[in-house]
Amino acid sequence: MSKGDAITVNQLRKIYGKDQFVAVDDVSFHVEKGELFGLIGPDGAGKTSIFRVLTTLLLAEKGTASVEGYDVVKDYKQIRKIIGYMPGRFSLYPDLTVSENLSFFAAVFGTTVAENYHLIADIYVQLEPFKDRRAGKLSGGMKQKLALCCALIHKPVVLFLDEPTTGVDPVSRKEFWGMLKRLKAQGITILVSTPYMDEAALCDRIALIQHGKILSVDTPGNMVKQYLGQLYAIKSDQTYELIKALRKYSEVLDCYAFGDYTHVSFKNVFEDDLLRSYLKTEGINHVDIKPAVPTIEDYFIKLLKS
Repeated sequence: MSKGDAITVNQLRKIYGKDQFVAVDDVSFHVEKGELFGLIGPDGAGKTSIFRVLTTLLLAEKGTASVEGYDVVKDYKQIRKIIGYMPGRFSLYPDLTVSENLSFFAAVFGTTVAENYHLIADIYVQLEPFKDRRAGKLSGGMKQKLALCCALIHKPVVLFLDEPTTGVDPVSRKEFWGMLKRLKAQGITILVSTPYMDEAALCDRIALIQHGKILSVDTPGNMVKQYLGQLYAIKSDQTYELIKALRKYSEVLDCYAFGDYTHVSFKNVFEDDLLRSYLKTEGINHVDIKPAVPTIEDYFIKLLKS
């Protein structure tokens, strides 16, 4: 492990059940100190299993991993003292109030809310009006903020956030990522997982994962640059019929829904007139066709099909 790495994962493999289901398949990556690193992939990709191994909650069948130089198997007690962990599901005590939950987690780590209040001040100010409300009665966004406060109250060196914005409204998602940027500025290393491709661009570096395998590790900008070929966005008021027709067209390489548009790449040089003529024969007369700028999601889909 280099002096600049906060997390290292080498050839990690996690298997479940009698059927030997491989959830994590020889995964390797590293996270630098002070980095905001994203593990990006859909549900079932293996993200949570990796998090549970790194936070010493599960043992892997193969490979090694370390956090701040501590081995996840041999040094699990030391790791638990220096990390903060926010699991995907709300896991605080619903019958305790906001302030009671926070005080409890501070006490577990032998500290007080007052001692480390500066770490959570920007977040807690939004929770303070509800400090006497039971945690189970909070909104989704407020539960998320309370969980983050509890993960930070003992001043962790590394913060693990497993799908922290899943099921949260867009405004709360934006606020949450603003909080992460401020925490990163304080020198905290952050490993976050998310199924949302738009959040990938907010990380310093990302690892794309599917079926337990890492497909690519790089900066979001570099990944987008690696998308080869021209991408087009096509729109019609007959979206379903448009996608069906495009998938039958012999020149189409990839075709998938992307918001209001359909993103399409072609095997050869794109010819506008030929495509419009073909779509007319399929009963689709009014289409908007324009070049599109590739995104992380486009790159991810291309990797899946390569």
